[in-house]
Amino acid sequence: QVQLVESGGGLVQTGGSLRLSCAASGRTFSSYAMAWFRQAPGKEREFVAAISTTGGSTYYTDSVRGRFAISRDNAKNTVYLQMNSLKPEDTAVYYCSARYGSTRSTPSQYDYWGQGTQVTVSS
Repeated sequence: QVQLVESGGGLVQTGGSLRLSCAASGRTFSSYAMAWFRQAPGKEREFVAAISTTGGSTYYTDSVRGRFAISRDNAKNTVYLQMNSLKPEDTAVYYCSARYGSTRSTPSQYDYWGQGTQVTVSS
């Protein structure tokens, strides 16, 4: 069982930055691929970024590549999402997720989810 708690969301102006954190419980954090998804009002939950168990491989959706960076600290059981050059279309609830083994980009393939953190980018 893995419990995930996100933090770091908030209100920021266009072009600003935020860093999201996701703290995980459990002693086997390093066995889980981690990902960030987001969901805007009236839209489906979409993949943002994922990172492999060791942190050696990262994946991004096209709309955030070059602006966002996912990282993890297995010693602290934490995954991060650094978001730069934020745009109004990045406004959404951001969710941290975990799955045992390799990374995937579909929400249904993740087993554990945090409660979400709101990110609002004003124009």
